[in-house]
Amino acid sequence: MGYGDYLKDLLRPLGVYRLEGTINGGELEAVGAGLDGVAAALEETEREMLLDTAEGAGLAAVEALLTRAPVADTLERRRAALAALLRIGGDSFTLAAINDTLKGCGLNALAHETGTPGQVQVTFPDVPGIPDGFEEMRKIIEDILPCHLAVEYVYWYITWAMMEERFDTWGDIEALGLTWGELEKLVE
Repeated sequence: MGYGDYLKDLLRPLGVYRLEGTINGGELEAVGAGLDGVAAALEETEREMLLDTAEGAGLAAVEALLTRAPVADTLERRRAALAALLRIGGDSFTLAAINDTLKGCGLNALAHETGTPGQVQVTFPDVPGIPDGFEEMRKIIEDILPCHLAVEYVYWYITWAMMEERFDTWGDIEALGLTWGELEKLVE
């Protein structure tokens, strides 16, 4: 029900006004249409001002405040990534806080201490090989990690032992018609 109908329903019990097909009714419809527009604009503003519900302009406004845009393929991941980037503060440089931020940024990455002072390893545990969008991920990771740390990226691929478990013969592998790049990422 629009505001035009709402206004008519408010006045109808008085029994004084003819509300259908009259100037009074037309005026209420016009005012109601204006109020409908205001309500729609307020609803959109309310949705876009909260990170948990923003869908377009609100997310773009938050991203404009940040140096890097998150690498995220869904709306939910984009929201989570922005929330994680906004959480970064002066006390965000423990290993647990860094990994929480990396995960929240939509990055499937984990930072590990190496035992060597000033050096960390970053792995991509659920993604074999070099992840898609790695260059943008690398920029975000290096923005999040303290700048005095050297970052070593570690990638993983299918091993010969894994292939021997999955396939009986080399012919079974060739029957899949995979390129070498596709084969080395054939991990499940």
